[in-house]
Amino acid sequence: MGMFSESVDVRCNPAGQPLELFWAGRHYLVCAEPSRWYERRQWWAEESRAPLGSGPGLVDHEIWRVQVQTAQGDTAELLTLDLTRHIGSGRWRLLRIHDALQPKTA
Repeated sequence: MGMFSESVDVRCNPAGQPLELFWAGRHYLVCAEPSRWYERRQWWAEESRAPLGSGPGLVDHEIWRVQVQTAQGDTAELLTLDLTRHIGSGRWRLLRIHDALQPKTA
C-alpha cells in the first residue's frame, strides 16, 4: 500500500458519492459500493487557532474508499483507493493506494 497526496478529478452522484475519477491521464469507474468515514487531522500543526464552529473540514477529513477499474472495461486489475474531499473547496486528493485485487475468473 502506498500513501501520498495527489490531486484527482472526481465526478459524484447528487448525494456526493464518487462515481468516476480521472487520475494520471486515465479514466476510472467506481465498480463497487464505496465506503465513507471521517478521520481526525492534526489541525493544530497547520492552523494557529480553530475558529468557533469550524469543525467540519478543519478537524475532520472526509475519506472515501473506492474500488475502481479503467473505463474501457477490459480485464485490467481492480484498484482500491482512499480519496479525501476538502469541505471548503470541494477538491479531491488521492491519499492511499491499496494492494490491487485480481479480477475473478469464471
